[in-house]
Amino acid sequence: MQGSPDTQAFGLYPEVWGKKEGVRVITCSGEGVGKSTLIDRLFPESLREQIDQHPDPHLPDSDSGLEPQPGSARGESRHRVEAGKHSFIVIETPGHERHLNQVVACASTADVAILLVDASKGVESQARHLSMTFPITGIRHVILAVNKMDLAQWSRPVYDGIVEAYSRFADQLGLTGITCIPVSALTGDNVIEPSVTMDWHRGPTLLQALESIDIAIERARMPFRMPVQSVSHSKGGICGLAGTIVSGQVHAGDSVLVCPANEPSTVERIIAPDSDTESARAGEAVTLVLADSINARRGDVIACAAHPPGHSNQFACHLVWMHEHVLVPERPYLLKIGTCEAGVQITDIKYRLSVDSLEHLAGKTLGLHDIASCNLSLDRQIAFDPGHEIPEMARFILIGRYTQVTMGAGMIDFGLRRASNLTRHTLAVDKPARAAQKNQEACVLWFTGLSGSGKSTAANAVEQRLHALGRHSYVLDGDNLRHGLTKDLGFTEAGRAENVRRIAEVARLFVDAGLIILVSVISPFRDERRMAREMMGDGEFVEVFVDAPLEVCERRDPKGLYKKARAGQIKNFTGIDSAYEPPEHPEIVLETAKRSVQEVADEVIDYLQSRAGIAGRKADRAS
Repeated sequence: MQGSPDTQAFGLYPEVWGKKEGVRVITCSGEGVGKSTLIDRLFPESLREQIDQHPDPHLPDSDSGLEPQPGSARGESRHRVEAGKHSFIVIETPGHERHLNQVVACASTADVAILLVDASKGVESQARHLSMTFPITGIRHVILAVNKMDLAQWSRPVYDGIVEAYSRFADQLGLTGITCIPVSALTGDNVIEPSVTMDWHRGPTLLQALESIDIAIERARMPFRMPVQSVSHSKGGICGLAGTIVSGQVHAGDSVLVCPANEPSTVERIIAPDSDTESARAGEAVTLVLADSINARRGDVIACAAHPPGHSNQFACHLVWMHEHVLVPERPYLLKIGTCEAGVQITDIKYRLSVDSLEHLAGKTLGLHDIASCNLSLDRQIAFDPGHEIPEMARFILIGRYTQVTMGAGMIDFGLRRASNLTRHTLAVDKPARAAQKNQEACVLWFTGLSGSGKSTAANAVEQRLHALGRHSYVLDGDNLRHGLTKDLGFTEAGRAENVRRIAEVARLFVDAGLIILVSVISPFRDERRMAREMMGDGEFVEVFVDAPLEVCERRDPKGLYKKARAGQIKNFTGIDSAYEPPEHPEIVLETAKRSVQEVADEVIDYLQSRAGIAGRKADRAS
């Protein structure tokens, strides 16, 4: 579809104008419960149009153990169906529990879930686990289809018992709007036509239940929200904000806010794919031209001024973990919510949920398919609405910051009050002023390597040279800090991540003070070292890889730790039973097995002296 001249002037592309697809329905169950048979009964093949698969590049690949089933790139099939007064997108998901990731990914785009349970088996663990993901993915409507009623001799008591058991579980989850229907996919009872055999059921058939749901009206009644997908300017300098409306309606002349900055303006024009329009509603992709010049960017949200969203950078949420690599608190991830992307860390795992009882279980990490209540912290303010109000404004995924693979999916419950109570105070004396006073450029030299590689020795020698040059420096040594700042941390992966985070925060403060900081810490994982780098300004982080082979470090063994680790007396020891991830692109590599302490110190000082202002000119170097 080609846009109007105005859309072309604003630099928009045809793919911006999404295609309205109707009610999105996901069918899910355990294995062998009859999803395919039910879909064939509900929507005969003659009515179905296969939709090409578009694998999500963020979904975990086969390395995570989540193999797609035959015939589908992601283990599910999708069809577009025109039936009655509705258009449906029907997504049939795989039934095996190991494919929960695919179910969560599909549910995050669905409006309705048809959950099938076997009448002869009742509500099993898989059905409970699937149901626990519905509030997290923003499913608005759940249809409990109690299938295989023919095997239960069409028994009403059997059906009533299953409905009662599921309703108790759903109430604990906070699920509302549940419709329960006894069906037989094999015979077609209560699928399209009411069952004669089960004339005791007075509710709708499955098709009637689906046709009674009008998602468009529900979304239109919500407050207006449109995440900004792109910002473009016409030749006249007029700013156009393009995106897809996720809730509510907007009219020309409406008062709006661009959030999270809450900048007010008025909608001057609404540009649709073919021409201007006076109004637009949820599901439609448009460009809004505002009356004022607003400094907006992708990820901002345009909202009605009368009912604005909240904004924060700290949240309570529910999260389902979707990767075999465990979630580690304080490890840096990326959060994607709508069109917004932000750096994020899980700051606290409050509890995990038991699949069988919903009991709150303690835990410091999350494993594959765990569901938990967590707190998270972002590196920027975002606009949001709680998940129970506008799911599209609260639903997010977590992505590996450097792998770009989806690690988890969640729903924001509410913003943490602590975030709104904090204001950063601007000080008159800033970092450049402090560094200028010391006649140097502040930076962090981050020495990383195996235990026994020579990190502390090299850092100590470099600081001696800096001191002789009259530079202001300080060494943050990992072992020394474990006597105080990090003495409460262990050597698990989570403990190591938090250890690096704390040291990096302290290093950032020292850099702000204008100092040259030398950090000597194993810091075995790339994610945490990259996090430390990103805390600093451009050019302020210098990664120094102290490169000594394991056999050399083990032969040195200055603290006797390798001997204890080999004897099984120390667990999670880096290089033995815990991995070390070498830097990929360090600024400096020190081969301490081949060079003397003085030579490696010279190498670091030479690097610093090549950067004007850090360690003085080479001619001034003290011997």
